[in-house]
Amino acid sequence: MRHNKKFNHLSRTKAHRDALLANMTISLIMHKRIFTTLAKAKALRVYAEPLINRAKNDTMGNRRLVFAHLQNKEAIKELFNDVAQKIADRPGGYTRILKTGNRLGDNAKTCFIELVDYNEAMLKDKKETATKTRRSRRKAAPKAETAPAGAAPEAAAAETPAAETPAAE
Repeated sequence: MRHNKKFNHLSRTKAHRDALLANMTISLIMHKRIFTTLAKAKALRVYAEPLINRAKNDTMGNRRLVFAHLQNKEAIKELFNDVAQKIADRPGGYTRILKTGNRLGDNAKTCFIELVDYNEAMLKDKKETATKTRRSRRKAAPKAETAPAGAAPEAAAAETPAAETPAAE
């Protein structure tokens, strides 16, 4: 039985997998978006998000823990200075995976993984949709007061002003 074995080994040894995920995390921090296969992106999300979460609290201990994983001073500076400011109010979910189709050579599922707060196009779309509301195309006519039940329909039409009634063709 394979109880509690959800980890994707990516057909690599432990050392190779750690090096791969560390290099991909450095590239993600430096470039804000990388193209890769879907399996690697899902494994990268599990690896990178706890490291990104550590950057919210800029202490020497957190810097040392992240540096122990990444071993890259420029990436640590970028993570703790620039990225940490953008993700300060976000409770989690710092990365987004968008599928791009299959690769031509081996038909592998490809995608790109990006830092959520750095996609300016999606941020602009989000702001625009927040201000717009869904409305009907035609303008709703103001409701005319209803005539008493015993009155004739012609009398109700005569009571409404000419501007509110549609013109007969």
